[in-house]
Amino acid sequence: MSDSSLETELVHARDLDVETLADAIESIGFECTRCGACCKGYETCGDAPDGSPDESPDGSPDDGAREAHTATVFPDEVRRLVDAANESDPARAPESARERRESYDWRDVARPMPYGLTDGPDGSTGETFEWALATTGCGDCTFYRETDGRGACAVHDARPLVCRTYPFSVALGGTSQPMGEAVDEEGMVRAHECEGLGRDIAREEAEELAAALKRRAVRELEEAIGVRDNYRPTDAEGVVVHDSEGQKRPDGTPLDP
Repeated sequence: MSDSSLETELVHARDLDVETLADAIESIGFECTRCGACCKGYETCGDAPDGSPDESPDGSPDDGAREAHTATVFPDEVRRLVDAANESDPARAPESARERRESYDWRDVARPMPYGLTDGPDGSTGETFEWALATTGCGDCTFYRETDGRGACAVHDARPLVCRTYPFSVALGGTSQPMGEAVDEEGMVRAHECEGLGRDIAREEAEELAAALKRRAVRELEEAIGVRDNYRPTDAEGVVVHDSEGQKRPDGTPLDP
């Protein structure tokens, strides 16, 4: 995508009409069933004696397993999630403010987007763009909790925009289409695979979801422009993540402090 088209799409995103988006969401219909499918990775995780994903003879997850959960999270969202995680988990949030900051850190919340990285004997290497939510050994979102088959988010009030808006996305150039191809669409709104689709949704909830969808479309394009403008080639060893704030190490610290 050319530089000018990103700016053009950003203008379009800022001009999106929330009421029109809400109409589309209402037409498609949605109610979260708390199945947890959008938060989980390997379907077969836990079947192995040690609780890890079942593996094929070559050591890779078997054909029945999905890839690890991959959801884009922006740098400011990572910091907000760190704070929220420390506030919501008393077991890992000691009384001392200094210790509180150290209980959950960047790596507990986010990981380098895996695309573009190469695994080697000494760990991953390469350059990638953006961050993904951290995952467990099963490939589930690290904040996913499940009780009696019903899923929940441990940091629900601070969850990133991609989580707030799933299973919907806006069909604009430069914005992401999560979790595969759309299974339904109405105007510019696309719906991705989810068992909650087709259910009645209250107008107020549709408008709230539509407003978040617009914020996400704008934020994704702003981030893409920031990544482009702040990109600097590097020959640094290990993993380098390019985001809208510059180049970072996997722990979120600047490559060149």
